[in-house]
Amino acid sequence: MSSIASVMIMTSPLAIDLRSPVPSYQQLAAQLRERITSGEIGPDEPLPSLTRIQQETGLAVSTIRRAIGVLEAEGLVYTVRGRGTYAAPTRQ
Repeated sequence: MSSIASVMIMTSPLAIDLRSPVPSYQQLAAQLRERITSGEIGPDEPLPSLTRIQQETGLAVSTIRRAIGVLEAEGLVYTVRGRGTYAAPTRQ
């Protein structure tokens, strides 16, 4: 038996209402913002990949990048080229 335990965090999938008057990128940004501010995604932890978000939501990559851009402008995330996007460290 392995002494390493794997932990799976059960999170609800991201959901976008295409009939909503709120633009898709804003809906996505709001859901990711909530996961970050609630601590579900902790400081320096990765956000779901663009591919995973695209699979869950059906959104175009450009729409996903726009949502992430909103969060970057708010100081909630940072992107490391070739590695992914991460929740920003908490401010003290």
